Amino acid sequence: MEPFTAYTGVVMPLDRVNVDTDQIIPQRFLRKIARTGFGPDLFANLRYIGDSAAPNPDFVLNLPRYAGASVLLARANFGCGSSREHAPWALQQYGFRCLIAPSYADIFYNNCCANGLLPVVLPDAAVDTLFGEVEADTGYALRVDLVNQVVVTPRGESHAFTIDPFVKDSLVRGLDAIGWTLQFDNLIGAYEERRAAVAGV
Repeated sequence: MEPFTAYTGVVMPLDRVNVDTDQIIPQRFLRKIARTGFGPDLFANLRYIGDSAAPNPDFVLNLPRYAGASVLLARANFGCGSSREHAPWALQQYGFRCLIAPSYADIFYNNCCANGLLPVVLPDAAVDTLFGEVEADTGYALRVDLVNQVVVTPRGESHAFTIDPFVKDSLVRGLDAIGWTLQFDNLIGAYEERRAAVAGV
C-alpha cells in the first residue's frame, strides 16, 4: 500500500448527498475476479449515456476543468449502501488519493482506510466553503497533510481534521492489515516454534 503523508491535488466537486456504493461502482461491474481495472467503471451510470461508452457531458467527472483531479469533494453520507470494497478500488484506480466530506458510511470509510484511500471528515460549513472556492477557481487544488491533520487551501487557510491514531499510523507507513501483521513476523515465528516444542511436534 502506498504511504500517505501529505498530498496536493486538483479537486473535483460532487455536489450530491447520499452517494451510495452502487452509484460509485454499479453492481454489474462486480463480476471481475481481479482487484484491478475498475477505474473506467467509476460512476458509470452517471458518467456515461445509457449503456454506451459515450460520456455524459453534464456529469462533473467529464468536465475538462476537472481532468486529472485526484481529490474528491463530496457531501454527507458518502459511500452509503452495500459494503462492496470495489467502491474504494474504483475511486483509487481512477486516480483519487483523498476524499473530503462531512460524513461517510462506516463500512465504506473503513474500506477506504484499508486500501490507502484517505477519507477526510470536515464540518459542513468547511465543506460548503470548499465547494464555493472550487467552483470559482479552475484548477483549484488542496494540500492534504495527514501527518499534521490539516487541509490547506491555495490561500493558506487550514481546516483541521481528526483521525484514529492507529488508522493514521497505518496510512502514513503504507501498511494494510497484512503489512501491519508482517511487522511481527519474527515474534510470530518464535511463538510457533515454542508452541511446536510444547506440543512435541
